[in-house]
Amino acid sequence: MGIKNRLIIMSFLQFFVWGAWLITIGNYWFGTKNWEGTQFGLVFGTMGIASLFMPTLTGIIADRWVNAEKLYGVLHILYAVVLFAIAQVTTPDNFIYVMLVAMCFYMPTIALSNSISYTSLKLNNKNIVKDFPPIRVWGTIGFIVAMWITNLSGSKATEYQFYIAGVGALILGIYAFTLPKCQPQRLTKENASWVETLGLEAFKLFGNYKMALFFVFSMFLGGALQLTNAYGDVFLDEFKHFPKYADSFVIKYSTIIMSISQVSETLFILAIPFFLRRFGIKQVMLISMLAWVLRFGLFAFGDPVTGLWMIILSCIVYGMAFDFFNISGSLFVESNTDSKIRSSAQGLFMMMTNGVGAVLGSLTSGWAIDRFFTKSFNSTTELAGFLQTDTTNSKMLEFVKTQGNSVTTDGMFANPILMKDWHTIWLSFAAYALVIAIAFAILFKHKHDPKEIENLSH
Repeated sequence: MGIKNRLIIMSFLQFFVWGAWLITIGNYWFGTKNWEGTQFGLVFGTMGIASLFMPTLTGIIADRWVNAEKLYGVLHILYAVVLFAIAQVTTPDNFIYVMLVAMCFYMPTIALSNSISYTSLKLNNKNIVKDFPPIRVWGTIGFIVAMWITNLSGSKATEYQFYIAGVGALILGIYAFTLPKCQPQRLTKENASWVETLGLEAFKLFGNYKMALFFVFSMFLGGALQLTNAYGDVFLDEFKHFPKYADSFVIKYSTIIMSISQVSETLFILAIPFFLRRFGIKQVMLISMLAWVLRFGLFAFGDPVTGLWMIILSCIVYGMAFDFFNISGSLFVESNTDSKIRSSAQGLFMMMTNGVGAVLGSLTSGWAIDRFFTKSFNSTTELAGFLQTDTTNSKMLEFVKTQGNSVTTDGMFANPILMKDWHTIWLSFAAYALVIAIAFAILFKHKHDPKEIENLSH
């Protein structure tokens, strides 16, 4: 089997084992377990916490001591074991702790998979800019396939989504040991300092103004990257509380609608070589940031009926928003770092985006949604006005009962009904992304050099 096909299988399974539960875990948390929303942000925060140190740590190990493909395989096998265990967890606190362990094993494999792909392609004299995107696109296809399997099998609100991911992770872990050998560089000098010995040279990149600024913006954008993964499916699902939308296709197949985002990724990933050659790395990253503005803005005004086109267009824009930054950012690191610290540098990039950025984004967004964007309703009149229906609507009254609430004779609730104001939530996210884009355009100086793109093939 050719090297491209071998890497395609790795990429497909890499994101299959994430997509099986990432988008649907909100339905499991809220719909099946009925756990509190204040803790839900911590579930996605575990990805950030794990990314604070695990990608960098494993990158150092791969650079110094252990073949990257072997380390990659071990991590996926351990990830599979924890996924099987998490399906048995019965309390939200324990769920978060076990999920943190799972993320400690999974998150570093994203950076390692990039490093393995780049190394293998170079060893086979392939052009990274040309050949990597068509390989990476199969990761998105794997994510889509996992989402569809989870939704169509009726597993999107059950623990079976973790079993689906676990089986895939076990297969990938075993398969990883058949990948091309990516040996540690071991380029340490005899009189090397402890920093060099431990492989911490990548942190010296913060001493370079351009690299430091790049990592700072990676952190700020990382705060936005997981927002639609955390809240997108829940946002669509909550339209079921609006009587006029309750029977729409979007409610029943919200996960499939969200998968349009990943379908879009497959197209934009393939377009990356053209955009990189035509506009350069900085402009491609800026396009990504502006796409995030559109992603959130379209969600703010969309609905399952008359505004369905906005939701679909938002999902299409997501492909550009997500992959243009992640892949161009990864290539920027690849072209601006020394070969002996490349795995460590990729881990550092992952740490800033999915680590520091994701933690800050999860905690801040969760706090802001609870503090500023959650409405409290004390009567059927208030709730009916928000849900755009009348006070006697049977679907609305059924919703009140599912909340463990009751209505007094004068139309007052025994306890307040809380609902998220998604319109304002998405608008605030859009404003955040716009500020980042403007600041990046002004502050980050990087002239487009076609030779930089071409040199990545060697």
